[in-house]
Amino acid sequence: MHFQPTPIGGAFEISIDWQRDPRGAFGRTFCRQEFATYGLNPDLFQCSVSQNSAARTVRGFHLQATPHEEAKLVHCIDGRIFDVALDLRAGSPTYGRHHAVELSAANGKMLYIPEGCAHGFQTLENDTAIMYYISTFYEPASSRGVRWNDPALKVAWPFVDGVILNERDQALPLLADYAPSA
Repeated sequence: MHFQPTPIGGAFEISIDWQRDPRGAFGRTFCRQEFATYGLNPDLFQCSVSQNSAARTVRGFHLQATPHEEAKLVHCIDGRIFDVALDLRAGSPTYGRHHAVELSAANGKMLYIPEGCAHGFQTLENDTAIMYYISTFYEPASSRGVRWNDPALKVAWPFVDGVILNERDQALPLLADYAPSA
C-alpha cells in the first residue's frame, strides 16, 4: 500500500499496490503493521457497506463524539464518489478545514479519516457502493455531524442542486453551531 498524507493531520490517501498477472490483480486494502507504522489506528472493529442507488446522493458529515471517536477507512468498491474528511478536532490547527478526493472502484484509492474528523461523500454515479472499516463500535448517542453544504466549509461539491439527502443530514447544524457534546 502507498500512504500519502493530506493537509488534515492524520488523514491519508491510501492506494493499493496491485500485483497484476494474466488472471487480474491482487492487492491489500488493510495491513495492521503498515497502519501502525504510519501512526494510523490499526484496530478496525467493524466493517460496513453503504449502497447508493443514485448519483448526487449525499451522506454526511458524520462522526462519533468522545469517548466513542472513530477512525474510518473508506473504500469505494463500485462506482465513484467525491469523498471528504472534515477536521472537527478542538484545538486542531486545521479545525473546520477539509480534504476531498475522488474514490472509485477503478482508481482503488482509499481515504483514512482519523478520530475527531467527520466524513461525508457525494455519489458521482448510479449504483455506487462504499466499504467502511471502522475503529470502534457504533454508539447512537455519540452520533454527531455538520451540515454538508455549510458555506463556511467551502467544499466544492460536484453537485449542489438536485442532491438526494435524508432528513437527518438536512437538519445537521452548521459548523458555527456544532457542539461535540450536544
